[in-house]
Amino acid sequence: MCNIKTLFSYEEMDSPMGPLTVIATQNGICRIDFGSLEENLPSLQSWMSKHYLKGELIHSPEELKPVVDQLASYFNGNLQQFTIPLDLYGTPFQIKVWEELKGIPYGATCSYKDIAQGIGAPKAVRAVGSANNKNPVPIIIPCHRVVGSNGALVGYGGGLDKKELLLNIELQNFIPKSS
Repeated sequence: MCNIKTLFSYEEMDSPMGPLTVIATQNGICRIDFGSLEENLPSLQSWMSKHYLKGELIHSPEELKPVVDQLASYFNGNLQQFTIPLDLYGTPFQIKVWEELKGIPYGATCSYKDIAQGIGAPKAVRAVGSANNKNPVPIIIPCHRVVGSNGALVGYGGGLDKKELLLNIELQNFIPKSS
């Protein structure tokens, strides 16, 4: 068995929702957790051991500065699209859903049913909800833009208050592209 160790860079940042912990591999951002590293350490270690043979966390503020800067710009209403490389670990179905989520425009919402239809699996609404819930990089992959079929705010890993805050940030700062 190979003893390859994956190095994970992390940085904590303040946001309008409270602290966020950003985690990256050398290939890109792999997780954003609501809360501090201390709060998230047990679930993070469990996740690392499930998906990687060995992992080591290294505090890397300079390495993750571009990510923190983009997130801060987003929260300030100055960024509508992230250009950060991602390193996602998920099933093929989850990856397909997450790619579809990235296509939801800033300031817009769509339903789980819309996402299911968009990936060519119109009957997989519940599976789409499950994949949405497993999104490892909320905000960057905008799962907060998915609402119930009646437009109601439903299900968000960070809590509905955070989902509402993110949607309000986008609504307050949305400037349609001129045609």
